[in-house]
Amino acid sequence: MSPRRNRIKSAADRDPAEQAAPLGGSLRRTENYLGEDWVVQTVAGTAGRHYRCPGCDQEIPPGVGHVVAWPMHGAGVDDRRHWHRACWGARERRASNLQRGRGAPRY
Repeated sequence: MSPRRNRIKSAADRDPAEQAAPLGGSLRRTENYLGEDWVVQTVAGTAGRHYRCPGCDQEIPPGVGHVVAWPMHGAGVDDRRHWHRACWGARERRASNLQRGRGAPRY
């Protein structure tokens, strides 16, 4: 008896559910925050881009996975905020605590 061959499935052979969320892909969901619905997307992190988390006011360095959230009925790209995953999870327990000075840049 010969050993079984492990064959890689082609894109046509895969289940549509597997194709919707590939490894490292991002999933969108809707969550309630501050009395309105927000679209929340988990991202793996991008290279070359720094973001400032509104939850802890710390930078999110390039390549670090995080959460992008924006109001469902907002202006779009201008309303997106990049959060650490832990900060997004603790957003209801955390007060707004901006530590930047008045002339400091907003990221």
